[in-house]
Amino acid sequence: MSAPDRTADAADASPPGTGDAVPPGATSPAGAAPLARWWARRAVSAVVVVWGAATLAFVGLHLLPGDPARLIAGGGSLNGTSPQVLRLIDRQYDFDRPLYAQYGHFLGQLVHGRLGTSYQLGRPVTKVIADQLGATLAVAGGAAVLGFALALLLALGTAGRPRARAVASAVELVLVSTPGFWIGVLLLSVFSFRLHLFPVLGNDGPRSLVLPWVTMALPIGGALSLVMREGLERALDQPFAFTALTRGVGPGRLRLRHALRHALLPVLTLSGWMLGQLLGGVVVVETVFARSGIGQVTLSAVNGRDFPVVTGVVVLAAITYVVISTAVDLLARLVDPRLRAVPR
Repeated sequence: MSAPDRTADAADASPPGTGDAVPPGATSPAGAAPLARWWARRAVSAVVVVWGAATLAFVGLHLLPGDPARLIAGGGSLNGTSPQVLRLIDRQYDFDRPLYAQYGHFLGQLVHGRLGTSYQLGRPVTKVIADQLGATLAVAGGAAVLGFALALLLALGTAGRPRARAVASAVELVLVSTPGFWIGVLLLSVFSFRLHLFPVLGNDGPRSLVLPWVTMALPIGGALSLVMREGLERALDQPFAFTALTRGVGPGRLRLRHALRHALLPVLTLSGWMLGQLLGGVVVVETVFARSGIGQVTLSAVNGRDFPVVTGVVVLAAITYVVISTAVDLLARLVDPRLRAVPR
């Protein structure tokens, strides 16, 4: 086989290193031990992340001014509550114990999966979060899918095309730098108040999800498109792309089948940033569009110093981050088999 033929075959093959790679689920003696160490490191990292997030939430909430017993009794400025009632609340919620004792009790409850009862609502924190989780997932999940689809269309349509690239880059920079609440207000003004195409506020069916999705997806799509296009253009400059074109592969097939696989790796590394955008953006979106969800519950809990609810939301966010980062790492190994050979 001639050198050009060998190079052409490589254009249709997986990225280099596939033959020597260790699959994620390998049980061979050479692959099992590194894989087990990788999972062990991931487990330790997960515990540290959840513990650190919960600890920061505990410390931060206890540093806020005000008497939590008075807040539970009815308000921070309430003067009519008797000292006996306040002492009873302190004793019931362990506010009369030293801070280190409260922290030890807090960690013990957390280890056993008990998040306590909401001070404001008088309901278990797990039920408070569960009741609102579906509405928040509908917004965040749809925004993530829409943002990725927008980035994919922009990157595939403008990579390697200088004029289109310049226009798209300017638009993407505007989207990334524009505050989410301003985008939401603008969309409400145009499509709800003026054109009456979508509901103004609330959780009023699927149509009420469109504007929140767009509000969160535009900044995400702008940022991902910038990174994805850079990866596509680097891949299109590689020798395998030229070889594929000489073999008759069309430009569209070259981008989708060969170059896109290389461009997805840097996009996957941004998953942590995208998760932060979703977690922070959902609070803004639920406030602007007056939607119920985890964001509204969190905002109310912080304002009212509802320690158990805030801690529950923080722990949920930390667990979500750990799960998504692990899934993304495994997905990166599927996209680029070279990463399987050296578990990180």
